[in-house]
Amino acid sequence: MKFKPAEEIAAFLQQYARPMGIEIVDVVEKDDNLTIIIETEAGVDLDTCEKFHNAIMEPIDELDPSFGAAYTLNVSSPGLDRPFKTARDFERNLGKEVEVKLFAPLKGKKLIEGVLKAFDENSVTIEMGGAEEKINKTRIAKINKAIKFE
Repeated sequence: MKFKPAEEIAAFLQQYARPMGIEIVDVVEKDDNLTIIIETEAGVDLDTCEKFHNAIMEPIDELDPSFGAAYTLNVSSPGLDRPFKTARDFERNLGKEVEVKLFAPLKGKKLIEGVLKAFDENSVTIEMGGAEEKINKTRIAKINKAIKFE
């Protein structure tokens, strides 16, 4: 199925997201499903997803993202292990614990856990055990929030 560009859909939905304190993280178009991935400062729960889904159901149909074809609209959280994709993902996680999976070992390790201290277009800086390590993004297979179960 063909959808309008994800960027166009996200831009259209911003007017409904902002007043609700919601950030649109991604728009995923797959088969006949259109999934809007959202985030808030406090995190996302089922109630938040439902409220945003209800708020955008009618307006998004006016946008006609599927050019008249039937589709299923989903609203979802990014998930605990969603990889950072955008500068905003990195900004939101500055000072927080992250997991970095590398393509090749760095100092004998392919998995690094630490605090995200800084980032730029080409690299990230992770603090581990009091020391900071600057890692080129081309070495990183995946970076996401550290998942801690207590």
